[in-house]
Formats: sequence, structure tokens, C-alpha cells
Amino acid sequence: MLRSAKRVVMSLLFLVSVGYGRPNAVPINFQHLQNLTERILLAGDSVDIVHIYSNYPSYQWTAAAESGEEGIACVDDAARAALLYIRYFDLTGDTSALNHVRGLIAFVQHMETTDGMFYNFIHADHSINADGRTSYKSFGWWGVRGMWCLSAAYRVFRNRDSVLAASLRIGIVRTFPHIDSLLKSYNTFKAVKGYRVPQWLLYGSGSDVTSALILGLSEYYQATHDRNVGTYIRKFAQGLITMQDGNLKTAPYGLHRSWETMWHMWGNDQTAALAVAGKLLRDRRMISSGELEAQGFFSRLLIEGFRKEIDISSDTSVKEFDQIAYGIRPMVSGLLRLYDATRNSNYRVMAGLAASWLFGDNAAHAAMYDSATGICFDGIRDSATINKNSGAESTIEALWTLVDLGFYPQTRPYLHFSKLHVRKTPEHEFATFGDSAGDEVSVILDLRRGTFSVLEGEESKLFRMRNR
Repeated sequence: MLRSAKRVVMSLLFLVSVGYGRPNAVPINFQHLQNLTERILLAGDSVDIVHIYSNYPSYQWTAAAESGEEGIACVDDAARAALLYIRYFDLTGDTSALNHVRGLIAFVQHMETTDGMFYNFIHADHSINADGRTSYKSFGWWGVRGMWCLSAAYRVFRNRDSVLAASLRIGIVRTFPHIDSLLKSYNTFKAVKGYRVPQWLLYGSGSDVTSALILGLSEYYQATHDRNVGTYIRKFAQGLITMQDGNLKTAPYGLHRSWETMWHMWGNDQTAALAVAGKLLRDRRMISSGELEAQGFFSRLLIEGFRKEIDISSDTSVKEFDQIAYGIRPMVSGLLRLYDATRNSNYRVMAGLAASWLFGDNAAHAAMYDSATGICFDGIRDSATINKNSGAESTIEALWTLVDLGFYPQTRPYLHFSKLHVRKTPEHEFATFGDSAGDEVSVILDLRRGTFSVLEGEESKLFRMRNR
């Protein structure tokens, strides 16, 4: 890759195998992410940016231009990278990760306005793109992700760097009037194609982006126990629960709609948000809502195959592709947060199976993540076509998945499992996954009873033999 003269020299934080020396270690390689990262001067301050696109085969930096000329780097990816490094620090205690966090949050802070909104992109000359379709001043996707990373950083730095923590807290609190504005519509609804839609979520019904907001608020609440923030979390969680439909036997099987009647796999952190908030606030209803999605819907994604998008108001509106790492990570995170909240090991197993998408258990039967370079391909376009570009989003989301799994050594073997059998009978729908050593696990839905189970080893083999 061509390197700018301003290219930042990164600390040694690459090719770390969590559980190094043990079988099935999780290979976490930050090399490509560091190649995408550049230290620049922004308004006289030294900050780190993450270049948004990097194209095969050279993987040189490429500017974004999907919605007109957007720019070279954005809050969306810098905030995501900061959250990744914070999670890595939480896992390893490696303080060099916090050096990366400092540079990235400095960029995010510069992109926040004094009224608590955020711009998203900077141009090649490092000026802010103030009016682009994906960069105008707002408290939407990039604003929420910015607040989330500032909140997580505040949790980490509040007892390490009081000056930085104070500036982070100012930036977080500046967003609260926008939250108050949303909640003026609390407990009001509209009907869309016969479905009940809460009006106090971002973008009118965006449970996807609101789940990121809940995760950010939960980070801040964990650090402060601010009662008003706890109220924010409860009210937004209620909106997410309202966006849930079906049960283990009835379509759409407990999924949380992303917006109005649409569900999409990318960015859907509702289960993670509800599990985290439910554990934090000791609210069993939130956790149960996450469990319903995991048992009823995530199980079917594992059994039947991943989907890109579903309009639940239409029996025929289902899209399988593109499939991307940004779809896998929220599912893995949701399952792991449910394990944290319930200690039900089934969710831990499912998380490992979902993450095996990165290593070849996918529609293209190809590895999407390369542990030798840290590259994660940008997606699967169809069963025969892989997008071999590797931009910031895919890179960060893949690494985030692997860092998250690093907390749970028991998940490592499942990363190398592949789907072996899928079967549906009047009584059951199930899939069996296994590896080259003959180990196996089955994810099972009992269609008559409306129950869910995961069987491993001999129990899986016996069940599969009985239901041939």
C-alpha cells in the first residue's frame, strides 16, 4: 500500500492470537486496520483517521463516493475503530490499545458540534464535508456511533486521565437534548402496513440505530449510574421491544424490525442492546426479548442461511445478498451478551457458529478473513462472487467479532465448523455443524412445542440419526 508522509507509526498491536499456543486460537491481526489508519492535523490538532475504502488487489486507500463526493474518512469508522480498541483493551489489558483510542476519539471530538450533533466525513484536504448526504450535521447514525465511542472511552479513561474524561463527558452530555427531543414522542405510535411502529426511536422507527444509542447510553450509565440515563435506556428499550413480532413457531419468529416493516442484518444490535441493558438495569423483560430473537430467529438464520433483508409485510420480499461482516458481528455480539446475561451456553455455541462465516462456512464456501494480513473481504455478492475489496467497515467489524470471541475460549472450535446437514420434518427443523475431526453440534427447533435446543457430540449424533 502507498503510505502518506503523515502515516502514523503504530505501536505493536498486531497478529495477536488470543489464547496463543492453544488449539483453535483466535487470530486477531490489526495490520490491515493500521494500514488504513493515518495521523493528520485537523484544526491544528493531531488526530487519527481511518481511510474508508481499500480496493483489491493493491489495497490502496480509496475515497468514498457512493452518495456523491463524500470524503476520505468518517466518524462512523473512527468511532467503530475506537470501540474495537476499547474492547481489545478490556480483553487484554494492553494499554497500547488506548494510544489508538486517544487518536481516534480526538478526531470524533473535532467532528462534534457545540450543539451535540456530528458531521461525518472529511475531504482529502482535511476540511469537513458539511452538507453531503452522508455527512450533514445530525444526531443520526454517525452521531449515535460518535456518542457511543465517547461513552465507552469515558468509562475507560475516567480513572486514568481526568482531563480527557472531563472533555469526553462534555461531549456526551451535549447530545442529551437530542435524546430529550426524541422522547417527547414517547408512547406514541403509528400503523404501517398493519404493524405497530413506535415514534420515539431515531428516524421515526429505527430500532437498528437506536440499539447503538442504547449501547452508548449503557456505557455511560455503567460509569456514572446517572438515573436520567437509566430512564433513557428503559424508554428506548421499550421501543425496541415494540418492534418485535412473532414467536418460536410463528413468523417472523421474534425478530426486531429494523425500520417500519423492514428487517436487515447489518447493524442490527437490538439483541445485544437489550441483553446489556437488561443485565445492567436488572430488567428481565429486556433480556427475554433478546432471547426470543436468538431462539426463534437467529436459530433459523443458522439453520437456513443468512439473509440480507426481509420485508415482513410481504411473503416474497426476501434478499439473501450481499452478506457482510457488519451483518455477522451484531449477531455474534447479541448472542454473547445474552450468554453474559443468562449464562446459557447455547448462546455461546451459536455465537461461534455464526462467526464461522468469516472462516468459510458461508454461501460462497470461502474464507472472508485472512489472519495473515488482517484483511476481511467486503462481502459475498452471490454464491459464486466475493467482493475482495477490504474497507474500514468490514475490517473493523471482523476484528471486533474476533476480539469479542476472545473473551470466551470455549467458542474457538466452532469457528472451524461447517454446516453438514439441514433437515425439516413436521416435528423439527435443524442443522448439524461439524469439523474434520468428527465433532458436531446441532441447532434444533421443535416445531410442535415451540422450543429451541443445542445438542453437542453424541447427543447431536443420536438426534440426527433418529431424524434422518
